[in-house]
Amino acid sequence: MPQGDYIELHRKRHGYRHDFFEKKRKKEARQVHERSAKAQKALGIKGKMIAKKNYAEKALMKKTLAMHEESSTRRKVDDEVQDGAIPAYLMDRENTTRAKVLSNTIKQKRKEKAGKWEVPIPKVRPVAEDEMFKVIRSGKRKTKQWKRMVTKCTFVGPGFTRKPPKYERFIRPSGLRFTKAHVTHPELKCTFNLDIIGVKKNPNGPMYTSLGVMTKGTIIEVNVSELGLVTPAGKVVWGKDPLTIQA
Repeated sequence: MPQGDYIELHRKRHGYRHDFFEKKRKKEARQVHERSAKAQKALGIKGKMIAKKNYAEKALMKKTLAMHEESSTRRKVDDEVQDGAIPAYLMDRENTTRAKVLSNTIKQKRKEKAGKWEVPIPKVRPVAEDEMFKVIRSGKRKTKQWKRMVTKCTFVGPGFTRKPPKYERFIRPSGLRFTKAHVTHPELKCTFNLDIIGVKKNPNGPMYTSLGVMTKGTIIEVNVSELGLVTPAGKVVWGKDPLTIQA
């Protein structure tokens, strides 16, 4: 065993090697990959020990980061009552109106996501299942009758991919898939050919809504960005709904 730190003494006398710092940097960069490979290959108790060690290091690092960020986090102030302090039950009284508006906006957005739309046309003729779907016989001996072909216009998204024939229950023919709709503006008295964004509600039932079937009374969302409509705040309106199919 060497007596004394001879490497440090040599460095003091003659300095470092010309490539010392570059080799050190590369070694530290490789260390991460080597540790990762070792942790992945280790099995049994050895793997558990490595995982425990890595977890402890990660937890320590998170604690250190949290300590550094402590200045920006909320802390409890001193218990002494300051001059002009407001009781807790009065603190949010002046913000009540804004909170109410905010909660209403959130409720409206949730309602839109859920697709709870009321059909403006009061009397829509319900479409029978026999009229909506055509029975497709499948199987070697044509005895299975679980497949259905949609006979009405449908909308599917731009990234739509058909399921394999073995698993496809509802077939939506490509000739009946619509991506655009003719929308008439009541005030401008003009008709525009606009892209369909989605089907919000079909009055015949949720199954038809999920399939994107468009019959009379169906509420659809279209892209009205080309029309140049703006909100009171001056923002361009992109999607507009509800628009009801009349014919």
